[in-house]
Amino acid sequence: MGRFSVLKELWDFLRVRKKWWLAPIIIILLLLGLLIFFAQSSAVAPFIYTLF
Repeated sequence: MGRFSVLKELWDFLRVRKKWWLAPIIIILLLLGLLIFFAQSSAVAPFIYTLF
C-alpha cells in the first residue's frame, strides 16, 4: 500500500473502463478542495468566502 495507491486505482479505473468524462469533474473537485484548504489560513479568506 503506497502513498498514492488511491490515485493509481482511480487512474486504472478511468483507463480500463474508458470513463474519461469523469476526469474534469475530479479535477475541479480537487481544485476546489485545495482552494478551501489554503483559504482557511490565509489573509485572502474573506475575499474567497464572498465568492461562494
